[in-house]
Amino acid sequence: MPVIVVGISEMKISNSTEDILITYSLGSCIGVSMYDPVSKIGGMIHYMLPLSKISPEKAAASPGMFADTGVTTLLKTVFGMGAAKDRLIIKAAGGSKLLDQNSVFNIGERNYLILRKIMWKNNILIKSTDVGGSISRTMRLEIATGNVSIKSGGSVTNL
Repeated sequence: MPVIVVGISEMKISNSTEDILITYSLGSCIGVSMYDPVSKIGGMIHYMLPLSKISPEKAAASPGMFADTGVTTLLKTVFGMGAAKDRLIIKAAGGSKLLDQNSVFNIGERNYLILRKIMWKNNILIKSTDVGGSISRTMRLEIATGNVSIKSGGSVTNL
C-alpha cells in the first residue's frame, strides 16, 4: 500500500483505497484526519500554529502551517472532491507540551482550541481525539477503511 507522508505544515488528500496517509512528530502541532466512509475520500493536515494573522505571507505560501487557513482549505478540498459534510469523520491528535512544560506559550492547547472553534463554526463534530500531555505522536489514516491509529511511546491505539 502506498504511504503518503504529510509533512509539517502540509496537507494531503486521497480517494485511492490503496493509500495510507501518515504524519510524524506531532508535539504541540495538531494532526487532523477527515474521512467520508461512503465516498472513501480522506485527508490529513499537520499544522503548527493556531492563527495565520501572525504571518499572512507565510499563510499565503503555506496555508497548512496554520489551523485557520489549513483546516478550512482541507475542508473545502475534501468537499470539492465529493465528501459530504454530514458523513465526515474528524479525528485529531497532538497538542502536547513538549517544549513548554511551564505553559508559557500553550501552543498545543491553543492549536486544539482553534480546531474546536473551526469545527463548531462549520457545524461539524470532532469524533475522537488524542491530545495534550507531554508526548509525541504519529497519526495514520487508511483510506480503504477510515481507520485512524496513533503511535506513541512504542504502542499503537485506534482513535
